[in-house]
Amino acid sequence: MAFRSFENSQISRRSLLRGSAMVGAGLALTAHPFGRMAFARTSQWPNVLATVEDYVSSGKVANMIAALGWGQGEAEVIARGKLAFDSMVDADMDSLYRIYSMTKPVTGMAAMMLVEDGTIALDQPVADFIPGFASMMVQKEYDGSIGDENLEPAKTAVTVRMLMTHTAGLGYGIIQKGPIVKAFEEKGLIPGQVSRFPIPGLSRAKPTDSLEKFADGIAELPLVYQPGTKWSYSVGLDVLGRVIEVASGMPFDAFLKARIFEPCGMRSTWFQVPESEKARLTTNYGVAGGMVLPIDPGMNSIYLDKPGFPFGGAGLVSSTRDYDRFQRMLVGKGMIDGTRVMAEATVLQGTSNLLPENVDLTGTWVAGQGFGAGGRVTGAAYGWGGAAGTTAFVDMASGLRAVNMTQYSPSEAYPIQREFPEIVLKDLALRSEAY
Repeated sequence: MAFRSFENSQISRRSLLRGSAMVGAGLALTAHPFGRMAFARTSQWPNVLATVEDYVSSGKVANMIAALGWGQGEAEVIARGKLAFDSMVDADMDSLYRIYSMTKPVTGMAAMMLVEDGTIALDQPVADFIPGFASMMVQKEYDGSIGDENLEPAKTAVTVRMLMTHTAGLGYGIIQKGPIVKAFEEKGLIPGQVSRFPIPGLSRAKPTDSLEKFADGIAELPLVYQPGTKWSYSVGLDVLGRVIEVASGMPFDAFLKARIFEPCGMRSTWFQVPESEKARLTTNYGVAGGMVLPIDPGMNSIYLDKPGFPFGGAGLVSSTRDYDRFQRMLVGKGMIDGTRVMAEATVLQGTSNLLPENVDLTGTWVAGQGFGAGGRVTGAAYGWGGAAGTTAFVDMASGLRAVNMTQYSPSEAYPIQREFPEIVLKDLALRSEAY
């Protein structure tokens, strides 16, 4: 495929880095009259297959991989395309993808492990771990001035629960507008990365060089809502990474490796892709004005560089196989391959609705739904999506687990991320009719 210049089109930083609302994953799969055992005799997912083939054959994306499984069984894999449009290497279960905000459920479950350990509590003040949160100020006018004239004291403490459910009142550079965004950039409070190269409309601000500095810097800026009052997509999971670090006494990335990646057998999940593994890394493409252009080539990716700090909200690169293993552990209620990673009660709590009472969801991505440890909850379904088109969810009642990997930004450029769970549901309905 030949690529043209962006000409006058721009991809905004907000669009590139925004984690998907993953509307479709809110489907209550278990409300339908079928269960896992009814489908053991077939391996066909015709609508998923047709969708994957259409996206790749039409040139919308260079590759797409769907992995669907039940309980602890092997995933059924549908893989099409190459690592990049100009690559000769097939994309497969071990190809590497920037999962962006699909990092959030991983961070959320890591925090739940410390709740299980008794090291932290859901309703414990964040100030117990990050002292600067003891005296937070809040904007009176949303996205207005950050000067004293527009600030008032927080009426309640920011808690661990609020961090993991986006109800702490924290801002996000990809959501906010006005002076607070400039302050984020000036202080290096940048919880993500896109490319080594300049991209029109994308800030070139660089992240600060430690998670401690990031969290302390966030505490110095005002909240955009009073804590516990409004669901607002935020840096909460990034700050939660610092809470995990302080509470555990381990660097955040080391904690994830020791408590989640190694026991789950996730051998291809990193904040920095090792040089030895870069041949597996897909290319991320920007979609704008009908054009598809490489913005982060796999062989020259920013994910080969050490990040300023481990981004607990949007920093991981992973494979379809690895994320499926993470979800196998979840539907196994903490168990995978005979290894107990988390207590059953902890997984069930983390995948349930953890929203504070009376929080306002009006007009948000989760209106009429719930939110757990870093992911959306509707009925027994739990999951989230990423800014480069990836999406994943589990259904805790039926044991269904589903992952769809591809690489394009912004995620709303195509409807696949929103529609993927609905497509899965169509195939389940076809199977139900066959029995």
